[in-house]
Amino acid sequence: MKDLLRIKSLISSDIETLLNQQVKKEAFSSSVYLSMASWCNRNGYDYSSEYFFKQAEEERHHQLKFYKYILDMGGNAISPEVTGIKQEYNSFREVFEEALDQEISVTNSIKNIYARCMKEQDFVSMEFLNWFLKEQREEEYKARRALELFEVIGEEGTGRWQIDKHVGDIKYDSEA
Repeated sequence: MKDLLRIKSLISSDIETLLNQQVKKEAFSSSVYLSMASWCNRNGYDYSSEYFFKQAEEERHHQLKFYKYILDMGGNAISPEVTGIKQEYNSFREVFEEALDQEISVTNSIKNIYARCMKEQDFVSMEFLNWFLKEQREEEYKARRALELFEVIGEEGTGRWQIDKHVGDIKYDSEA
């Protein structure tokens, strides 16, 4: 049987472009978190390494959700090339500062897509993006709480070890 031709996409070409850019951002985030996991592992921060491995997996899952959505809507999903991943960090704290910056960047990107969907009255895509907005609320919360450990515990003495030990315990309860 000849390949089926998709007659019409349910998303505009502008929304499709933004969604494909988001696929790349999620892939980039996943790679950044893998790099952070590697750095933490090399520097003896085992719990933080595990935390960032989980974050990398989560970002990869987000990438695939966007990718599949584009396809489901009749669009052309593009597999991204990811380059320019930082491998070295100056400090343990810098890793977590950059993780928060990464999450804020992703949130702003999703908000930008949402705003474009509102302009085009693409209610289906807006509904799809609602899940990601809730997810970003959790991701930013966890990243901020991890950074707060540096202030609460401090880095002196066994401080970094304590921070490392507690970073995996950070939870977000949206029902509270």
